[in-house]
Amino acid sequence: MSKKIFVNLPVTDVARSSAFYAALGFEQNMQFSNEQAACMVWSDAILVMLLDHAFYATFTSKTIIDAKTTSGALLCLTFDEKADVDAIHAAARDAAGAEPRPIEDQGFMYGGAFEDPDGHTWETVWMDPAAAADGPPAEAAVDA
Repeated sequence: MSKKIFVNLPVTDVARSSAFYAALGFEQNMQFSNEQAACMVWSDAILVMLLDHAFYATFTSKTIIDAKTTSGALLCLTFDEKADVDAIHAAARDAAGAEPRPIEDQGFMYGGAFEDPDGHTWETVWMDPAAAADGPPAEAAVDA
């Protein structure tokens, strides 16, 4: 079996969230979807499970966060072209998503962040292939 990641997100309305992710280009896998959950496929390796709060709660004894007021994770999608970053941000805005961090062009890196209707944050990034191969520029390096 190939390695995959299933990102599980608690949502208040599975149908609304499924429509949002479909508008961004995710494809729904009906084999793993029902009224409690929707499996939204980004790639062969990245799948997002949208779980209603009651179903999500069966997997954890922890309190489910309100992602509109509390950050639990920052998820990041990478893109091959700047235009792809622009397109997913436009799709997120058109599908009633928020844009807490607009797209910034830093030369070697291009991206921003959008939120789904429940407030889950998705970062976006395109990196110059030459810069990515060389590592971050000296001014972007972080001291350990």
